[in-house]
Amino acid sequence: MEMEQLLSMGFPSELAAQALAATGTGGNSILKATEWILNRESSTSAGTSTNPSPISSGRPCQPKLDRFFLFQSKPPSSDSPRPVPASARKLQEGSESTPAAGGEGPEEEAPLSKSKRLKLAIPANPKNADNNTNEPLSERMRPRTLDDVVGQDHLLAPNSLLRSAIDCERLPSLVFWGPPGVGKTSIAKSIINSASRPCSSYRFVSLSAVTCGVKDVRDAIDEARKKKQAAKKKQTVLFVDEVHRFNKSQQDSFLPVIEDGSIVFMGATTENPSFHLIRPLLSRCRVLVLHPLRPHAVELLLKRAANDSDKGLARGVRMPVHVNDEAIHFISANCDGDARVALNALEVSATTAATRAASTSSSSISNSTPTSTNDDDDRDHNKLVATAVVTLEDAKEALQCKHVASDKAGEEHYNLISALHKSMRGSDANAAIYWLARMLEGGQEPLYIARRLIRFASEDVGLADPSALSQAVACHQACHFLGMPECNVILAQCVAYLALAPKSVAVYKAIGSAQQVVRDSVGQNEGVPLHLRNAPTKLMKELGYANGYIYPPDNPSASATQAYLPPSLEGYKFLDWPITSNSTKTKSDG
Repeated sequence: MEMEQLLSMGFPSELAAQALAATGTGGNSILKATEWILNRESSTSAGTSTNPSPISSGRPCQPKLDRFFLFQSKPPSSDSPRPVPASARKLQEGSESTPAAGGEGPEEEAPLSKSKRLKLAIPANPKNADNNTNEPLSERMRPRTLDDVVGQDHLLAPNSLLRSAIDCERLPSLVFWGPPGVGKTSIAKSIINSASRPCSSYRFVSLSAVTCGVKDVRDAIDEARKKKQAAKKKQTVLFVDEVHRFNKSQQDSFLPVIEDGSIVFMGATTENPSFHLIRPLLSRCRVLVLHPLRPHAVELLLKRAANDSDKGLARGVRMPVHVNDEAIHFISANCDGDARVALNALEVSATTAATRAASTSSSSISNSTPTSTNDDDDRDHNKLVATAVVTLEDAKEALQCKHVASDKAGEEHYNLISALHKSMRGSDANAAIYWLARMLEGGQEPLYIARRLIRFASEDVGLADPSALSQAVACHQACHFLGMPECNVILAQCVAYLALAPKSVAVYKAIGSAQQVVRDSVGQNEGVPLHLRNAPTKLMKELGYANGYIYPPDNPSASATQAYLPPSLEGYKFLDWPITSNSTKTKSDG
């Protein structure tokens, strides 16, 4: 066992055998043998002795070997060489000159267990040694200027509103509306850095509506007024992320300062501003809509992160990283246009690949047995640094499943149910089933979908197929009994039935028209005609209730001439439906 460990450190087998013979075996035999070898090499290079001397013959002239076993991977200083594996560090320090006479060597430390594996040295960029390596890749790769932003060309064209405002240094108040991970915050921050004179024109203040309140807003406004009145007269751009989380009174606090020009307001929201922002605030701001990123734009961001040695993947895992094209294509196609999801998945993939590469390299170092006794050859052999290779399997493991943008109460919720409803109305069963699948995969409640199908059965199918309502109600009950995921087929069956069924909106239009007549009637609505009223008492019969009413089952032909509407609406037609033999008299018959 001792011989194998010495060989794994790169020592020749003959020299290892001599060391074990000179120091013997025991609990610290590896440590003593290693020090014996290094002392022997040092004395040989100095020309003082050609015979090895045991470590017990005097004060060791080499630093204690314990610290080599305790070697940890740390970022090197700016003037240090590139880190090398632990075994190479042993050989390098073993060839250094001995301490001066009477000098004290390093303090002795407790030896590690022989089962402790040596850690592989990971290269790090000295420029970033002091930076926070726990910062997510998506934050490190955030664009610094508008030229770095990708995927929003409709907002960043040369003659666009943003570019023109920046060139003229007349920024308007803006609201950025779009789904997560498309660049709302990045564009807001990049505007300041892209100004022609950023140091003399604007200062950027960022708040989050999730963590701050009106007091924080007022403090920022007071500071903005002070900066504007100072000698440099800097204009403050106040950026509020997730601004839709502010209530009405909190949003009101922005109105006067936007009006008098104390600040330039910029807000970011994932919700529809029409529903979540007050109208006075919208009237003072220009709403800019951001779209989900296309796959080619996401690929560009992923390749940028893979190739950037200062802020990209290599900094996070402290190892050179190579990302296969298949992994980039897979992540960009399955992130649903969310750059943050894509970059986070890439970072997790790189971490997995780096762990695998470090384990493989450590095993290779421990199992290698160099045949050369030349120290330079041994050092070159151990200076090889592992490279993490991100494969398609790493990307699949990191992403787990396709990211589907959906929410149960926001903008996308209503977009998806609208697409489902309109596809069934257009009798496109394929599209309807697709939108149903999108809603189910996004986590939508199946009973909500079933309730919408019940509404559709009466609104859009109606009298053209009266059994559609029964189908929809049965679908709701079945979904209630089974739940997900088994009820997905039941929903699909009902969706397909409704999409292929004949359509009629006659009932939907009829009730709408009748309600409109009731709402538009002048003064008090007319009373029910006397012959249509019920007469359960003698007094009511004496007052004329039910007088002259014709009972249709007894006299079908006479009942056709009976009036059922108030006199002012006599002959009015609400329901547009073919006339049968039992139909009542219409306006044209009168």
